[in-house]
Amino acid sequence: METNGKFEVDVRDVEYQSLAGKPWLARIYQPKGTGPFPTIVDVHGGAWHNGDRTNNAGIDEALAAKGILVAALDFRQPPEAGYPASICDINLAVRWLKRHAAEFNGTTAVGAFGNSSGGHQVVLSALRPRHASYSALPLPNHPEIDASLAYVIAGWPVIDPLYRFRYAKEINNQEHIKAHIDYWRTEEAMAEGSPQTIIDQDEQIDLPPLLMMLKANDRNHPLEMQERFIASYRKRGGAIEVHTFDGLPEHRMVPSPTQPETMRAIDTITIFIRRQTE
Repeated sequence: METNGKFEVDVRDVEYQSLAGKPWLARIYQPKGTGPFPTIVDVHGGAWHNGDRTNNAGIDEALAAKGILVAALDFRQPPEAGYPASICDINLAVRWLKRHAAEFNGTTAVGAFGNSSGGHQVVLSALRPRHASYSALPLPNHPEIDASLAYVIAGWPVIDPLYRFRYAKEINNQEHIKAHIDYWRTEEAMAEGSPQTIIDQDEQIDLPPLLMMLKANDRNHPLEMQERFIASYRKRGGAIEVHTFDGLPEHRMVPSPTQPETMRAIDTITIFIRRQTE
């Protein structure tokens, strides 16, 4: 039900896969209405090794209130598992959501939002939706559904993990150094799973429309790293839109009228999604 341009939102957890008897959940933010509503997965940040599906609750609630169906994912992280386990989980979750979106009044075309390491993971997933190592988990009875994404929103992504690892060592950021090693193990893996490497070297890739959201004066995600990827994406023929925001938090953003940039961020995401789904 829509009131004054805002939808009421139902929130519930749904199991999207079970591994070794352990359920893995998606938190569904469903606008109340007949839809079909634009549909996205949300992949949280946390340097690949912390956080859960509640990290972006403020963003997810705000998007659902604007008529966007969101499935916020839990996925495997260190110490339980490193690369590429989380990418396998995200790949399966996209396929699962395509299969079940209609049950939540969503569209079968699925987009993705991710921030920081989640931004890296949604772009990586988008570039390689049918990669054998990433699509290894089966979707029972529906092998025909792939994990291709209709569009991607990447908030201040770790778009080149090897670049950021070397940068972290330069500035002696021990937290980031450890996070990279815990998830990637080796520099070779950081390069292999880097969207920058893939956009420069892989011949067969998907290039969905991409919204890059950057933060001004971002010490965690160097601008040079982002600008190089943006130029490379455009060079390959991909459509990429870039917006910079001042003062956004790294994690757990709660949009508020008292913080206009948070509201502008939600509006920017919403407008981008609407443009892709018209």
